[in-house]
Amino acid sequence: ELDKELPVLKPYFIDDPEEAGVKEAGLRVTWLGHATVMVEMDELILLTDPVFSARASPSQRVGPKRFRRPPCTVGELPQIDAVLISHNHYDHLDYSSVTALNERFGNELRWFVPLGLLDWMQKCGCENVIELDWWEENCVPGHDKVTFVFTPSQHWCKRTLTDDNRVLWGSWSVLGPWNRFFFAGDTGYCSAFEEIGKRFGPFDLAAIPIGAYEPRWFMKYQHVDPEEAVKIHIDVQTKRSVAIHWGTFALANEHYLEPPVKLSQALERYGLKTEDFFVLKHGESRYLNGDDDNSE
Repeated sequence: ELDKELPVLKPYFIDDPEEAGVKEAGLRVTWLGHATVMVEMDELILLTDPVFSARASPSQRVGPKRFRRPPCTVGELPQIDAVLISHNHYDHLDYSSVTALNERFGNELRWFVPLGLLDWMQKCGCENVIELDWWEENCVPGHDKVTFVFTPSQHWCKRTLTDDNRVLWGSWSVLGPWNRFFFAGDTGYCSAFEEIGKRFGPFDLAAIPIGAYEPRWFMKYQHVDPEEAVKIHIDVQTKRSVAIHWGTFALANEHYLEPPVKLSQALERYGLKTEDFFVLKHGESRYLNGDDDNSE
């Protein structure tokens, strides 16, 4: 039944790795489950919050288990230029995925991480790590026309019993000569998004979470619901958004198919089209370039 409701497609780059990467104004996004998206823009290939493990947990024996497998392995990815980490929760920062990416790409891969995470990354063996505070920026060597800005969000951080909020959390604004991409990470709704829109908008694409929102009394501060996700879409002034953070891990009380339904209802209420804030299947890609949008 899950294969019908939430199919996992084979990403286009598995059979055709040479196809990966877009030239100049091209922009392509592939959803790899949960908050992991691969974005090809401005002659770079980016990965957000990579999690390829079976569980979002310090142990692969207990903790939230994914009910949809990853569409690919780290070994099947094309050459990745940069990874964006939003915060250190286990469903966004996965030790096995970080070490696998580091083993595969080494120092050719630049990691952009929040303030406080550098030490942990270095213990994983990663050396090409840039740690930023909110509103600080940096770039990938050889691609200095693309600016990576660590921007605010409303969340929290914890990996052990004693490390509450010792690492910052946030969103990422990637500003290129042709395209602008916003990665919201994990967040509650707050005024920061309007500020980000004013400073860096309009964006061509945003990746915004739509799941893990019930019960509201507990989740509201840390996780937006689909209606608040649409508000972020409007606040950051993005032309298009892709829905993330749903349909992969059971992290909250809503039914796993409810987020896209509520998203569709919210878009209607705000007078937006479904293609403005779209949902992809696991492993599916969409090429965004003017009027010729298509899914792969």
